[in-house]
Amino acid sequence: MRIRRKPWARPELEACDFFINNPVEFVGSWHDKFLKKQPIVLELGCGKGTFISKISKENPNINFIAIDIKSEMLALAKRNVEKAFLNSKVDNVLLTAHDISRISLIFNENDFVDRIYINFCNPWPRKKHNKRRLTHPRQLSQYKTFLKNNGEIHFKTDNDELFYDSIDYFLENGFDIVYKTEDLHNSNYHENILTEHEKMFSDEGINIKFLIAKNVK
Repeated sequence: MRIRRKPWARPELEACDFFINNPVEFVGSWHDKFLKKQPIVLELGCGKGTFISKISKENPNINFIAIDIKSEMLALAKRNVEKAFLNSKVDNVLLTAHDISRISLIFNENDFVDRIYINFCNPWPRKKHNKRRLTHPRQLSQYKTFLKNNGEIHFKTDNDELFYDSIDYFLENGFDIVYKTEDLHNSNYHENILTEHEKMFSDEGINIKFLIAKNVK
């Protein structure tokens, strides 16, 4: 998604208590960055933060880290988190900017993450660009270093080709597909949190594809 440059975004993030300015400094020690020792869950490509703001507020017993490469997106995510928490202290959310294709620079086996959410990532439809997908095998191999045994990846997309290719990616990389639907909104899965993209695609009549892949080491 293209977003206009916002000169205020970076200064606002740097003044935010729950923004991590230099995530490479905390590789292997993310659990120590939170006030309470709780399971850690990641959202990769959090965009404007609609998802992370809702799920973090509803689950105070879980620590969340949301990552995006764009400061402009993260600044909007920061505002959405603050809006969700109102006057409450935000103590179970961290936002950070990083290139997810190089995520092993900021997480390692000592960070043991329970779950990863990937919501409506870029499908990179051209064959030569497939390796940039967040579900591509070279990405999955990185996630497996810090995703717990039996930890899950929850993946949503509107794109058919990306969905079916991703099923193959997961299976080829030692994941079990424990749940799968080609029409999430008419499925028996009732824990869904609607995102901005999801609403947009659904309003256009596009079925939302969803799966849960379990890391079996």
